[in-house]
This record gives sequence, structure tokens and C-alpha cells, in this order.
Amino acid sequence: MEYKDYYKILGLERNADQAEVKRAYRKLARKYHPDVSSEKDAEERFKEVNEAYEVLKDPEKRAAYDQLGSGFQSGQDFRPPPNWDQGFEFHGGGYTDADSEAFSDFFESLFGRGGFSQGYGGRQRRQYSAQGENTYARIAIDLEDSYRGSSRQITLKHTVLGEDGRPQLQERTLNVKIPKGITEGQQIRLAGQGEAGIGGGKPGDLYLEIIFNSHRLYHTEGPTVYLDLPMAPWEMALGAKVQVPTPSGPLKVTIPANSDNGKKLRLKGRGIPAKQPGDMYIVLQTVTPSATSDAQREAYRQFSKAFDFNPRQSMGS
Repeated sequence: MEYKDYYKILGLERNADQAEVKRAYRKLARKYHPDVSSEKDAEERFKEVNEAYEVLKDPEKRAAYDQLGSGFQSGQDFRPPPNWDQGFEFHGGGYTDADSEAFSDFFESLFGRGGFSQGYGGRQRRQYSAQGENTYARIAIDLEDSYRGSSRQITLKHTVLGEDGRPQLQERTLNVKIPKGITEGQQIRLAGQGEAGIGGGKPGDLYLEIIFNSHRLYHTEGPTVYLDLPMAPWEMALGAKVQVPTPSGPLKVTIPANSDNGKKLRLKGRGIPAKQPGDMYIVLQTVTPSATSDAQREAYRQFSKAFDFNPRQSMGS
């Protein structure tokens, strides 16, 4: 996927104010509109201009985009850094006035339907008051927090327009209770912590989407937890009883003899303790020790003589 420099597309400096963003968009939209433009690539340029404006006109999207930094070049191969948008507080609002199907993969990876620009509801207006909008943010927790439940303090960043017309970040700190058994992608609702109401209207709610910090041992799929377990060749062949780490504590596990590399052993109910507890799978991974001494090399030679074994037999070699 290619990185898109939205400021370059609109011909702007990164410190341009919102009025400059609007003027640049209007000028380029007129220039490249397919109905009036004679430019050969007008339709494609018009799409790029609309996409850039969709991000830079929105102080929240713009502030999040700016956090990626200016070290990328247009057309450069790009993947969003892990958890790049963690802690940003967004309002529900979908894709505002733009057509989401016209957006690039780059836009979708940052603000697409799996991300924060997916609307969950909007402002509910009454004659003399308005309820505050709901807001949304992602927070990262440790897998172990889901196993035992925890309380933690989080800092969220939200965007306001400064007096100079440029988006500025402000922070607020909240205490959050992490419920036991929560899985990645689920949300925690904090009632009344969204945007303030207008004219006596009720405040909106804040929804925190949970993601897990990268773990050196485990990865998850829903409530299911996976562990790649290194095994010596003789343990795989002869079987063994080994101590296995799990998020809820170490466990003795019997490894069957003649286990194949990649074999999965199921530990029922040892996954995330949700309402329907997940399972944990141990994935056996053979690790071959290096032969660094004469005795070790001789042991391998004797090992090879003891077996009539060709690992490439299925390849015809």
C-alpha cells in the first residue's frame, strides 16, 4: 500500500490552518472536476483531492494523521504502525460527506470501517437542547488484564481548534475498570464521559474499544489463546512432561510421543475467561540444537545412522 501525503496533494504546508485547507480544496476541486476539466487524469486527481480534504478538513482525522509524522514520502510502501491510533478520542460521524467507496486502501487502513470513522450514532437534537455526541477511542491492555480484571488509569487525546484555526491536541485522564473476560474488539462504555450536552442536554457516552498489547508468548483469536511451545527433537519423538506457561499460571502438560511439528494440543477452558470461556492451544515447534563440538557432531552422525529417514521423499528427491 502506498503512503499518501495529503498536504502535498492539496499543495499545502503542514501548518496550514483550516481556512487554507478549504480554499485549496475548492480551487483543486474546480480544476479537476471530471465534468469540466480537460486534464487527462482529472478523475483520478479529483478522487485524490477529495480524499485529502476528507482527512484534513476534520480536525480529529487530521490530528491523528499528523501523528504519523512527516518522514514518509508519497508513493512509499506503507503499513500503519501497530496501535498508531491508540488513545485518540473520536466522535461518531461515519465518512461525513464523502463516498467511502472512492477512498484508497491507505485511507481505509487508517480511517476505514474497522476504525474510528465508523459511526455509532450521532447528535440527537431537540428544540432547545442537544444531547452530547458519543465519543470513541481505542485503548491497549495486557492479555493478563483480561484474565483477572483490573483497574487502570488512561490518558486520552482529543482535538480542538485553536485560535489560529489549526487543530490542537488536549489530554484528559480517566480511571477505567477492565472487566474480567473482555476480548479484543469489545467495548467498555463510560456513561456521561462523551461530549458535553448543549442547553442542558445530557452528555454523550465514551466507548473504549479494547486491543491487546503485543505479547512475547501468546496471541489471540477472540477468546482463544495460542502459545508456540519450543520442543527438543527427542521430546517430540519420545514424549515428555513439560511445564507450560499460561496467562493464569504454569501448568504441567504431557506431550505425546511421535508428535509432529505444528501439532496443536488443546487446553479446554484455559483461554480468556469470557461468558463462554475460550480454549488455549499449545502449538509444538521443534527446535534443533546446533552441533558445536566433536561429541555433538558425532551424536548427530549416530542419530542419522539409526534412522532410515528422508525428509524430502515426498518431493521425489
